[in-house]
Amino acid sequence: MTDEDVVRYAVEDRVATVTLDSPANRNALSATVVAGLEAALAAAAEDGGVRAVLLTHAGSTFCAGADLREALAAGTEAASLRLLALLRRIVAHPRPVVALVDGHVRAGGLGLVGACDVVVAGPSSSFAFTESRLGLAPAVISAVTVPRMSGRASGRYLLTGETFDAVQAEHAGLVTVAADDAPGAARGVLGELLRCSPQGLAESKRIVAAPLLAALDERGAGLAALSARLFASAEAREGMAAFVEHRPPAWAVPRTGPRV
Repeated sequence: MTDEDVVRYAVEDRVATVTLDSPANRNALSATVVAGLEAALAAAAEDGGVRAVLLTHAGSTFCAGADLREALAAGTEAASLRLLALLRRIVAHPRPVVALVDGHVRAGGLGLVGACDVVVAGPSSSFAFTESRLGLAPAVISAVTVPRMSGRASGRYLLTGETFDAVQAEHAGLVTVAADDAPGAARGVLGELLRCSPQGLAESKRIVAAPLLAALDERGAGLAALSARLFASAEAREGMAAFVEHRPPAWAVPRTGPRV
């Protein structure tokens, strides 16, 4: 399978559309998918006629995060660094990057959402920082998600790993707008961007991206090292194996209901 097979790239009306197209793997961030995203983003950056990038997906899942089977079979330090580089490329991209999401977003997929400048989410969207339920932590992606979210929201969703919808994601600050007609809302945002000058867009993008870039550059390597260490732990290996095998991990406490 080639990079082109799992990530589609097309330019129309000055918008470069990058589509995650590996639905059989729930658009998980395998090495092949990450390479395809890197290539597509580079092509959009080099094309002087492109004014904005639209990042979207095929299938019912926007992105399921790390490819756990790949993570179990190979070392994870390189994967953590690849994810870090990908998120930085999105944040530092010279064109505004708009995400159109109308499907499930899990774990590392939320990093893609956090790195984009504008995020439109449809009614079929759902979100979850599932790392804590696998013996992991949302390490690398925290650099681009926590700054977007309110403190209370990040404290809840990063810790519990629970699922939340597009409206809750908008209230949390992770999503720009939750819309019943997500494609229409995304077209509206792109239309507004196309009214702007190339210079104005580029310089405005640098201003809004600066805090996230600083966080990635200051803390990214340490967060990638933390991610790799957690992936290599016995607890995380049990959590990932349990997920792949569709069973509760050995350390999970059965939920008996709230006692408050």
